[in-house]
Amino acid sequence: MFASTMHSIADAVNQTFVFAGSVLAEKKPTRRFPTGFGRVINLFCMVAVIVVTVMAYETILEGFHLLAHPSAESHGFWLNLIVLLLSVAVDGFVLIKATKEIVHEARIEAKGLAIFPVAFKNVGRAAPPTRLVFFEDLVATTGALLALLAVIVTSMTSFKLLDGISTLLIGLLMIGVAFKVGYDNMVGLIGVSAPRDVEEKIAKIIFENTYVTDIYQMRVLQEGRYYHVEGLIELRPGLTLADADDIKFKIRDTLLKESEIADVTIGIIEDNGVRNWNPDPVNV
Repeated sequence: MFASTMHSIADAVNQTFVFAGSVLAEKKPTRRFPTGFGRVINLFCMVAVIVVTVMAYETILEGFHLLAHPSAESHGFWLNLIVLLLSVAVDGFVLIKATKEIVHEARIEAKGLAIFPVAFKNVGRAAPPTRLVFFEDLVATTGALLALLAVIVTSMTSFKLLDGISTLLIGLLMIGVAFKVGYDNMVGLIGVSAPRDVEEKIAKIIFENTYVTDIYQMRVLQEGRYYHVEGLIELRPGLTLADADDIKFKIRDTLLKESEIADVTIGIIEDNGVRNWNPDPVNV
């Protein structure tokens, strides 16, 4: 129950930080901050990681204490049982919602139980707040089930060590979440390239214009749930400067219609006769 309480406190504090960070991250760019505030959410998630780490430390200490000094008797069995069942229900519901949100942000079709493997596979493509909620509620639901098992077993049997074992396991799970979320947000603050399939999707949209012969170079950065596209494309020889500009702006506007693309910067050059864009990730 102590471990479940620590994680619930961490969850409540973290959701507050994440909500505040998400609101700030959606602010429009200003003259002072022309690139926007998208990475602010990474900073708030890092604060959330610190909170989880502190709570995990306290939980692990309590776990070792219970292993060294098992509780002789337990009280309030039915109250603990009801609280933990409610915890499993609430955290499980939020976990399902976060799983669906990952599938939605990854723009992949999945229904029923198929959403869980799809979410685990594509969790890196979700926004930092979604990833944080997903991992935290995954641990919260698992931790509540462990605590529920410990309460039942220690109340009905003489195996009191399970209390300490469950508490220790919950603390270790919290440490795992803190490490995973902390690493993801550290990478997000530095700047990370978009998944290969996202690059391929953007390249496909560019090549849909019949005047485009090649992509000389392209860089797609992921910032939260949004992507920033920078590229240099090659056009058919013989076009006037006015026509080439019209093509460039048309491609830019087409890319910006995609809800996950925040901004596009495209340069144009004449086809150099050399194939530069290679869609094969093995040979990139």
